[in-house]
Amino acid sequence: MGEAGEERQRILTGVRPTGALHLGHYAGALENWLRLQDEYECFFLIADYQVSDHADDIERVREGVIEVATDWLAVGLDPERSHFVIESLVPEHAELTTLLSWFIGLGRLERNPTLKAEMEELEERGMSFEEAERDGKRQVVRERGAVPVAFFTYPIMQVANILMPRAHLVPVGEDQMPHIEMTREVARRFNRRFGYVFPEPDGLVGRVPRLVGIDGNAKMSKSLNNTIDLKDDAETVERKVMRMYTDPTRLRATDPGHVEGNPVFMYHDAFNPDVEEVVDLKDRYRTGRIGDVEVKRKLAAALNTFLDPIRERRAHYESNPAEVRAALARGTEHARTVAQHTMVDVRSALGLNYLDG
Repeated sequence: MGEAGEERQRILTGVRPTGALHLGHYAGALENWLRLQDEYECFFLIADYQVSDHADDIERVREGVIEVATDWLAVGLDPERSHFVIESLVPEHAELTTLLSWFIGLGRLERNPTLKAEMEELEERGMSFEEAERDGKRQVVRERGAVPVAFFTYPIMQVANILMPRAHLVPVGEDQMPHIEMTREVARRFNRRFGYVFPEPDGLVGRVPRLVGIDGNAKMSKSLNNTIDLKDDAETVERKVMRMYTDPTRLRATDPGHVEGNPVFMYHDAFNPDVEEVVDLKDRYRTGRIGDVEVKRKLAAALNTFLDPIRERRAHYESNPAEVRAALARGTEHARTVAQHTMVDVRSALGLNYLDG
């Protein structure tokens, strides 16, 4: 970045490299990132430390890092204007996580809604992270109480990630706002005790706070097989749309239907730019003058029109993987320089510069 970039306020945001990005990522985050990269100096982080079973499947994580960066480039994020950063290649993230852990109690972590939800999910499934080989297939053996320490430390690392570039704004999904509040608390506590080092960042939720899965589940995830991925081809998109959950109370096309809370119309609102068409579809659906098939076909057409340029750019980067790696290397190098400057101030504030005269 040039001098003008250094004068801009900073953004830190990112994702874990757990697989291809989907429409939920776009509506809840990427759309905002595209707009904000013109206004802020943006650090887009691939949080590979925070993949809970990282050590068990490093090759999957490696593939996920490239997959995420390719999706970012495909949607139009520009590594000439922003910084694509691999978390584990900036070791200062781990150092700051350790130092900040002095200021965050276990009780505070356990009250974090995201952590609580993930812990409850683990307990329900009785899971541990030990692996066994059975019939030639990798299976995960789950045992109660065998929750990795990383589950408790990753929220601290999220705080460290945000504070490292001294970010002013963090575009996130609605469910991540508790992490922003924890970050603000830690920044206030640190600054009050040791002098000003970190700004208190604000959170920014996207135009679509939460896009439900195509099965109507509030949680959209690859494991639930309820996503439409940014890299899905036209045929896959149409197939997924045609099996989307709609209004379970509507038995015939002539029955009045519910639009509110209906996933098909949520996706129309998020991705169909033809507002008049969407209004007409809703009106006819409410009065029983249109069937689910037509509504879904219109949605599939709108989604494919939206995804076509993304697919085209993605094909380019898939054919030129060196460009993807170069974007990651360049952004990570810049982030490392910024992190080193931050850690000089952090160590000085904490009195850890033992050898200074």
